[in-house]
Amino acid sequence: MRSKLIIAAVLLLALALPEFALAQGCAMCKAVVQNGEGSGNIFGGEQAIGKGLNMGILYLMAVPYVLLFLLFRKRIVGFFKEFAGAQG
Repeated sequence: MRSKLIIAAVLLLALALPEFALAQGCAMCKAVVQNGEGSGNIFGGEQAIGKGLNMGILYLMAVPYVLLFLLFRKRIVGFFKEFAGAQG
């Protein structure tokens, strides 16, 4: 019971933080975007920088989830099977 209260308090605190405190991004991504603005690079301009940066972020975000799924797939599949059995 106490751990649920602590988790709820931490979640509420995280939601209460201002937007700029949560959306900082990494220093490397920020430097790439700032240096790419208005430079007109040979790789297609500013749009190419944004698309490449977004794809890199999505790739880095997806890798931990794929690894976790591979490590815990038996538990995940068992959970879904149990959940489907409880529904029907």
